[in-house]
Amino acid sequence: MHARLVRSAAAVAAAGTLTWAPAASAEPTEPTPSASAAAETPAADAGSVEITTRDTAGDALPGAVFLLLDSAGQEAGHGKTDAQGKLTFSDLAPGVYRLKETASGSPLHEVVADQDVIVTPGATTRLTITDPFKAAKVLLQAKDDKTGKLLPGTTVNIGTGTSTLLTLTTGAKGTASGELPMSSRKAQFWVKEIKAPAGYDLYNPTKTFTAAPGDPVTVTVTNAKTTTTPKPESSGKPTHTPTDTPSSSQGKPNSGTDRATPSASDSDTPETDSSTIATTPVGNSTPKTPTGSLAHTGADATPWLIGGAAVLIAAGGGALAVARRSRTDSHTDY
Repeated sequence: MHARLVRSAAAVAAAGTLTWAPAASAEPTEPTPSASAAAETPAADAGSVEITTRDTAGDALPGAVFLLLDSAGQEAGHGKTDAQGKLTFSDLAPGVYRLKETASGSPLHEVVADQDVIVTPGATTRLTITDPFKAAKVLLQAKDDKTGKLLPGTTVNIGTGTSTLLTLTTGAKGTASGELPMSSRKAQFWVKEIKAPAGYDLYNPTKTFTAAPGDPVTVTVTNAKTTTTPKPESSGKPTHTPTDTPSSSQGKPNSGTDRATPSASDSDTPETDSSTIATTPVGNSTPKTPTGSLAHTGADATPWLIGGAAVLIAAGGGALAVARRSRTDSHTDY
């Protein structure tokens, strides 16, 4: 009897479990539809960051790598820019984030410095990142134009257009190096020497060269030694000393280009130049014989003057004789 009742209860219990057990009495094992929808939908106050990466020439830079850190220094996102140079970080809680560029994606470009980004609720923060070109590495050499010896103390300016971008001075080894900022994938620059090494002339021409980002380039300027001119003699003596013509007799005045000037003390004694001879009185039949001759002063005309004086004296004597004869004839007639 007891065994029959147990079997009947078991059968009833089994039948009740399959047909009438209320489902509402059991705890749900899966989230309700509303809870599931809330988990799949982002919070209404979430924001995002959109990055566009370019270089100084305006070209997009794909492959640039960025890391986004939250205010606690934890990673909030990372990624690379696409072919258009774009990258987006979504579903960010409002706040201040730190953006780090870890790679430019190009051997020609440098990464930018870290910067803070503010995410606002329900908005997209857009940033444009400009990666600079790597600087060109310049090596300056100054050389002797004849021997090729490196020269210290040479100063040059390097620039483009009207702007000076770099100034270099060679050291004890005759070289100097520096970094030349670049704004394009290839550019032309000029070199102008503004100070020459000691003992050398300034290199006046302006040289040009071409450089690319990150590439090494060597610039060489040559200088010629300063030409030294001999200094004039410090004794004060003229470089050419005129030679006097030796005198053939004592008392003869020194020959020269200037005529001797009579002094006041010699005024009673006439000089023997041509002017003195020309003013000798006609009545003096014995002109003084000159003691010497002056070179190129008119003394060569002396024989002609003497002859003329003799003619005048003879003419005077003849006139005197005629006058005496006329006077004698007049006395005879009486």
